[in-house]
Amino acid sequence: MSVDGSDAVGSALSDGNAPSCGGVNKNGAPLLGDSRDLFRPKTSDIPAQPGVYKWRDGEGRVIYVGKAKNLRNRLTNYFQPLYQLHPRTQTMVLTARSLEWTVVGTELESLTLEYTWIKEFDPRFNVVFRDDKTYPYLAISSAEHVPRVWVTRSRKRRDTRYFGPYAKVWDLRHSLDRLLKTFPVRTCSQNVYHKAEVTRRPCLLASIGKCSAPCVGRISAAEHRKMCEQLVGVLTGRIGKSYIAQLTREMKEASAELEFEKAARLRDQIQMLSTVVEQNAVVFDSDVDADFFGVESDELEASVHAFYVRAGSIRGERNWSVERVEDVTDEELIADLIVQVYSETAGDTSNVSQSTVVTEQRNAIGSTQTVTATDALARAQATRERNERQGQTGRADLLAPISPVPREVIVPIEPARREELESWLSGLRGGAVNIRTASRGGKKQLLDRANDNARQAMQRSKMSRISDMGARTTAMNDVAKALGLEQAPLRIECYDISNTVGGAFQVASMVVFEDAIAKKSEYRRFAIRGADGQGALDDLSALYETLTRRFRHGNIAGDSGESMDNERRASEQGEQVEKPSVQQNVDRHHFAYKPNLVVVDGGKPQVMAAAKALEDCGVDDVAVCGLAKRLEEVWVPDDDYPIILKRQSEGMYLLQRVRDESHRFAITYHRQTRRKGALRSALDDIPGVGEAYQKRLLNHFGSVRAMREANAEDFEQVKGVGKAKAEAIYQALHARDGR
Repeated sequence: MSVDGSDAVGSALSDGNAPSCGGVNKNGAPLLGDSRDLFRPKTSDIPAQPGVYKWRDGEGRVIYVGKAKNLRNRLTNYFQPLYQLHPRTQTMVLTARSLEWTVVGTELESLTLEYTWIKEFDPRFNVVFRDDKTYPYLAISSAEHVPRVWVTRSRKRRDTRYFGPYAKVWDLRHSLDRLLKTFPVRTCSQNVYHKAEVTRRPCLLASIGKCSAPCVGRISAAEHRKMCEQLVGVLTGRIGKSYIAQLTREMKEASAELEFEKAARLRDQIQMLSTVVEQNAVVFDSDVDADFFGVESDELEASVHAFYVRAGSIRGERNWSVERVEDVTDEELIADLIVQVYSETAGDTSNVSQSTVVTEQRNAIGSTQTVTATDALARAQATRERNERQGQTGRADLLAPISPVPREVIVPIEPARREELESWLSGLRGGAVNIRTASRGGKKQLLDRANDNARQAMQRSKMSRISDMGARTTAMNDVAKALGLEQAPLRIECYDISNTVGGAFQVASMVVFEDAIAKKSEYRRFAIRGADGQGALDDLSALYETLTRRFRHGNIAGDSGESMDNERRASEQGEQVEKPSVQQNVDRHHFAYKPNLVVVDGGKPQVMAAAKALEDCGVDDVAVCGLAKRLEEVWVPDDDYPIILKRQSEGMYLLQRVRDESHRFAITYHRQTRRKGALRSALDDIPGVGEAYQKRLLNHFGSVRAMREANAEDFEQVKGVGKAKAEAIYQALHARDGR
């Protein structure tokens, strides 16, 4: 997710013409009167999730990278009045011209990603990490004859497997201490171990049960190695969840037996172990080279977010906005995206499809990730240099060049022409490339992160259209021109029907847009009644009923918009009124004034039903149209052919947003109604027992089960329940049980 400032406003600010406070910027955020107004996002647009954020200057260089457990709480701190910020922070935010953030799953992931990107971008306002001695790791010397485990901040041993990094060393040490009680593996240094072998006297840890003492032969080397493998299984999560589940069962058993001290110790142990087995979806094994593409799309556009993983670390990310020029499927869209993205690398755009338009919105790739290892020879050289450094220091160099085409391309759904694309990418890379989906494990988690960030970008794109007054005006004018209206539809109402198969729990929704912005205070919902009061109508009849009830309610039909005060005074004075005024009921529980345009979700049949409802209500000054979802066709009454709006026009975006909002509102109400219907009480159908008696019975007995176990005399103890009613309740409840 990113927010940018415009160069024009930036030059104005540099001349000292800062915008005055009191209004809002293009994102709808309050103005501060300095350069932060160029890109400040609305607080509600910032996700309240863990993540990493980057500040960029006017030339696009990353000047600061930070992490946050809650992005919204952290980033809003940067938009306080300047005098409340530290001088260094003041300089940073005034230097910045854009802000972007990346959503991750946990605080641990944000920590790891922050560290990687500080190394990658070398931001001028960050405290530079001079080496790896920053975050703690758990190390196991798997290559030794008798492996050992310990906590370290250095990763420079070739024969050692490292787990982490972890956020808190205190929790890590205590978790390891607990693990050693179950898996008492060796933790001592080589000198201490050798001394114990010579003297045949184990260390103190063996005496307190935290070491199995392989040094004096209490356990064989093979048994000790097997125990180490189990410990690794816990750390990798392979058996970690089952181990925590076992401790959870023991904690519940201890609590049930009133052994609360033991239960508290187990609870603390579970919390500490969670620190060790916490999954990190942004760090993989060092041999993982893959690009992860997350996609969020609708009928008109899509947002794509990519993470680039090289040598197990996320080395960069990019974001694109994709416009569907033609009616293409998601599979075709992903195939077109892959071709366009990697064609940029190869410098060959001859294969680029014209069915989609891909526009880069954000590029967070460091200088070392430019096209530096394009062919097989350059890639082999970069890999050799990286392996040499790893052999010397125990880790890959984050600043080493990488291949722009990885071994794997991970996508949410399999693209069209997959085999053809794999062959083409393999030729670009000079080695095999696989395109696949991820269904489980760490790769699936990172793909989910990419999808989350694509969803954030999509939401931001739609909100920017809503907040832009110019775009809203263009949208309403586009709709007016397409429908032949004399003026722009300043008030639009949209209706949708929702029900289950068979028409059960049938409801309708009415959403209102004024000046192309949703006005939720005037949304309404309808429970479809039908002739018998049970609903279950076909969609056209339900739509007719809904519009009829709406336009006959509150004397809305023919509303002149004039005040009724003059008419009331004339009536009191006995004067004759030539043309009585007609006015809506302005009570907040009733409908507001009539719309300029009614939109229905559907094609020609739905539009004709809506037009018939308005005609029967005497409404002749409200336009009607329908939006068919399959091809996004706009239908109007009495036309045999639909109106085709340009797919990327602002008018189409407005109609689509109105239609989708009415569908969402209808689905929400339908689910509520269906849930209430599924939770009907056994008391509902008992004659003479209404809501008041039900509350008394439930307050007295606590549940329907307790009522079924009661006899008729017990019911007479409830206030207002006599002998006859008590017998009726008893018989009704037991008749349902077959008694």
